Amino acid sequence: MRGARAAGRPPVVLLLPALAGLAFLVLPLAGLLVRAPWSTLGTRLAQPQMLEALRLSLVSATAATVLCLLFGVPLAWLLARVPFPGVRLVRALVTVPLVLPPVVGGVALLLVLGRRGLVGEWLDGAFGITLPFTLPGVVLAETFVAMPFLVISVEGALRAADARFEEAAATLGAGRWTVFRRVTLPMAAPGVLAGAVLCWSRALGEFGATITFAGNFPGHTQTMPLAVYLALETDPQAAIVLSLVLLAVSVAVLVALRDRWTGAA
Repeated sequence: MRGARAAGRPPVVLLLPALAGLAFLVLPLAGLLVRAPWSTLGTRLAQPQMLEALRLSLVSATAATVLCLLFGVPLAWLLARVPFPGVRLVRALVTVPLVLPPVVGGVALLLVLGRRGLVGEWLDGAFGITLPFTLPGVVLAETFVAMPFLVISVEGALRAADARFEEAAATLGAGRWTVFRRVTLPMAAPGVLAGAVLCWSRALGEFGATITFAGNFPGHTQTMPLAVYLALETDPQAAIVLSLVLLAVSVAVLVALRDRWTGAA
């Protein structure tokens, strides 16, 4: 019994750093809540520039999530279900935006989709389409950094799904598209939903690639993270209010995905 109690007692050499790490993560969030201007919160949130930044953030993050679903789900299916030479290299390339500094991603987008870019010059000359420093540019920047979250989540769900159901449907005469739509996608639905929520929250909080590729123009490309950065220099109270909104969204995402990522009941 004494040995069981000793085994269950955390060693001080591990407990103290663990508590220090917890404090390091929690105290900044607590400071944000303590210093928030609660008495003027509603008034500040109702300011036109804040409402516009919130609207642009919601529109762009939602549009980016739709693009990620449109292209990311087939890509995840390809990685999970179709063996081909170089699949590991493709998977590595898909996950590069996860570790790539967002500013570098913005520079890369400029080099490809800018007016003098590899593809952007052709789009501008042939169709008069200019993507940098526009709202579509915001959407593309957010899509670039957010899509890997969706692909990884959906690929994991597809790998965990029992492929025998797909084989049974194919044996019964169902075509590949029917099998995907009626069998594969429903089995992977929890992973698709979790990936979409993560993708949306990542797009909502994107800063580096957005400011590099789309700029920071109030009413046009200024999303909430960019508004926080600008307000921090001129109106710190407004920056705190916007940060609270983003914090609330982050907490809501964690609550929505608690069963998948935290193991809570």
